[in-house]
Order: sequence, then C-alpha cells, then structure tokens
Amino acid sequence: MELVFLIISVLVAILIFIVIPGLRIINQYERGVILTLGRYTGTRNPGLTWIIPIVQTMTKVDMRILTVDIPQQEVITKDNVPVGINGVVYFRVSRAEMVVIEIQNFKTAVSQYAQAALRDVIGSVELDALLAERDKIADEIEKIVAEATGAWGVNVSSIKIQDIELPADMKRVMAKQAESERERRAVIIRAEGELKASENLALAAQNLSNIPGGLSLRTLKTIEAINPDPSKTVIFALPVEVMDGIKAFGQMGKK
Repeated sequence: MELVFLIISVLVAILIFIVIPGLRIINQYERGVILTLGRYTGTRNPGLTWIIPIVQTMTKVDMRILTVDIPQQEVITKDNVPVGINGVVYFRVSRAEMVVIEIQNFKTAVSQYAQAALRDVIGSVELDALLAERDKIADEIEKIVAEATGAWGVNVSSIKIQDIELPADMKRVMAKQAESERERRAVIIRAEGELKASENLALAAQNLSNIPGGLSLRTLKTIEAINPDPSKTVIFALPVEVMDGIKAFGQMGKK
C-alpha cells in the first residue's frame, strides 16, 4: 500500500513540476522556435506542444503580415530641395528560426533599414521625379530593403510612400508655375481658334462670292444682327450689283 502511494505521489510530482509547466499552445498564425540548452533544435507548428522545462525554451514568432511605419524623414533631393517624407512597410516572416537566431529585434531592424534606404533613394532623385514617379521610387526602396532583410528570414511584400511635405515657398513657386502653364495653354488654344476662324471666314467669303447676290444677302443678315431695334433705325440697303453697274457706267462715260 505504501508503494502504491509512493508511485502515485511520484506521478503527481512529475505531472505538477514537469508535464504541466512544459505544455505550450501555439496559435494558428504562430510558429514556435525551440532552443535546447541554448541550441536551435527545431520549429513547432500550431497546436498543443510540450517542451522540457528548464532544458528547453520556446519563442513564438508571428507569421502574419506586419506593418511598420517609416517616421517622417527630412531629406534633401538631388536638386537641393528639402522635403519631409514618410511611408509604411508591409512584410511577413518567412523563416521563424532565422528572425530569432540571426537578428535581435527584426521589426525595429526592418524599420531602421527602410528609413536608411528611403533617405538614400530620395536623395538621388530630383523633386519633379519624386512627385511624378512615387510608385517607381517606392518599388526601388522595396527592392533594396527586401534584398537585405531576406537574410533575416523576412519577406518584404510592399513599401508605400504616404506623404510628401514641401516647404511653403516651394508650394507657392509650384503654384505660380502651374498658373503660367495654364495661361500658356490658353493663349495657344485662343490663337489656334482664331486661325481656324480665319480659315473658315476665308472659305465662307469664297463661297459667297461665287453666288450672285450672296454677299448682299450676307450683308443684310449682318445689318439685321447689329440692329436689335428696327423701329428706331432706318437703314437703306443698296445692292452691290447696282454699285457695280454705276461703276461700269461711269467708266463708259469716261471713254
């Protein structure tokens, strides 16, 4: 009887001090990196698992897509314009054991490296290119960061440039430039319209001159348009053919 009690006591002690403390639950979106006596011995998948207390330790790694903000950076572009720019990095862990073994804090490391890459890339482009090709520049930054963080077991999926803050005087200069450009386009459009109108008028005059009495009819129509109140104005219209006849008669008289 005493032996049975002793065995039960030993089993209970093992259960309390070894089995229960060693139980771990790994969520679906996590992986467990196991170190045995300080050495990497494997990665556990989601579910209930057990480690040897004291001898083994487990570090959980989140495998979901993570985001890290790039704080606003004061950067001088290639054409010496200071701009404030910030962004965001989207990434996920591809190898859980590497982010535990190879680097101390992979989130901070990704953020710091992205800041450095952003300053380097923005400093090599001009302001106009930065404003016009934001996505292209973001892809270039992403390529630089992804190449470095791949060795840490991190896969950078995307980097987005959020805000570009310009100095107030630069905004005024750009506004004046845009206004001048709009005025230039308006002058060109107006000149093209006048040219087209003159071509149409020349064509209309040619067509009217080929029709007997056409110019007279057009003249009468024009007079009607410029005389909105016929009751107050009396206009005598003399056909052009009559004037031509008078002119011809005068020339005959001289002969």
